[in-house]
Amino acid sequence: MGEKQYGIDEKRLAEYAIQIKSIHDKGVQIGIVIGGGNIFRGLSGAGKGFDRVKGDQMGMLATVINSLALSSALTSIGVRAKVLTAIRMEPIGEMYSKWKAIEYMEKDEIVIFSCGTGSPYFTTDTGSSLRGIEIEADVMLKGTRVDGVYTADPEKDPTATKFNDITYDEVLKRGLKVMDLTATCMCKENNLPIIVFDMDTTGNLEKVISGENIGTLVHN
Repeated sequence: MGEKQYGIDEKRLAEYAIQIKSIHDKGVQIGIVIGGGNIFRGLSGAGKGFDRVKGDQMGMLATVINSLALSSALTSIGVRAKVLTAIRMEPIGEMYSKWKAIEYMEKDEIVIFSCGTGSPYFTTDTGSSLRGIEIEADVMLKGTRVDGVYTADPEKDPTATKFNDITYDEVLKRGLKVMDLTATCMCKENNLPIIVFDMDTTGNLEKVISGENIGTLVHN
């Protein structure tokens, strides 16, 4: 959404594309999972009277719109990108498979995973964890509005302090909202580390990839 109240902020989208291109140019293989909350959020839809399954399906379609927008932004600056969908909807995107995703990444293309897991009752966080584990990623980067994991929500609690690194066990014990519980447990069980960082500060993605100590590392 960027600075908008709804939908896609073209300025923020272009900034993201440029940041992603900068690490792609370094030879990093990239898979991206995008949420859809700027258009429709399934859980909040259920709270307004939508059937939960249909609400979640609407949310999945919202992620497809965002994925197509990012794919278009990347293509416009000379980066090849493929949109894979967890629900069959050719010709909008190709049906996801691990092997197809890896094949595209090895051909120097960025893969954008849409529709989350393709099933209701799972968040995009869980979609990210699942795809990261499936494609055997080295690390999952969770871009947020804050610069890491804190003892409490720093936007609400001024006394909240930031962790430089934290274990999954500690995250679960403290009940910290790094991701939802299912996603966190999947990463823990499959030993996929996460770096939580502020994606909205231009240049941060490249800093994370370069090993600079920004954000919070979550690990076993």
